[in-house]
Amino acid sequence: MAASTRLAGPRTRLQKAALGTGIVFVLFGVLGFIPGVTSNYGSLGFAGPGSGALLLSVFQVSILLNALHLLFGIAGVLMARTHPQARNFLIYGGVTYLLLWLYGFLAGDTTPANFLPANNADDWLHLALGLAMIALAIILAARGPAVPAGVAGSDGSNSGDSGNSGNRSGSLSDDVTEPAPTPHLKEHYENP
Repeated sequence: MAASTRLAGPRTRLQKAALGTGIVFVLFGVLGFIPGVTSNYGSLGFAGPGSGALLLSVFQVSILLNALHLLFGIAGVLMARTHPQARNFLIYGGVTYLLLWLYGFLAGDTTPANFLPANNADDWLHLALGLAMIALAIILAARGPAVPAGVAGSDGSNSGDSGNSGNRSGSLSDDVTEPAPTPHLKEHYENP
């Protein structure tokens, strides 16, 4: 069974960013179903450019798009539990939203190909979200996860290799330190 890379202490900045992003998507998925927050609610369609509902009177939404926002947000909340999964959520989610921007740009606002639907405001929002999510993943993952007190060097700093196999080089690699075996297990493995 794979060891969890979830830190025993507080969440890393990257995990907090993924959690916050996930919560925002859940919030907007829910708000897309609330009359008043979503104008023209009576014209909320399942999918396609015919859905005239506008979230915050700006962003064209449909039942399908609201459901996708909810699912995407739930995935973000769940993936925020570990540093590597949080990074993957932000990177792959960002790439997904850049692809949605490109799709919306190429499909146009009123064509049948615009099945999600997405208007011009949605397209610009997708571009901004995609770039922001990828930037967060790169910037926060490069800093590495925070090290709980007592794990780093004797001074408690996060200044590099402290004699264990932890890697604090600033790379995007997963940062997993294997725990030392307990004394009774160590003897068992050394003296068969």
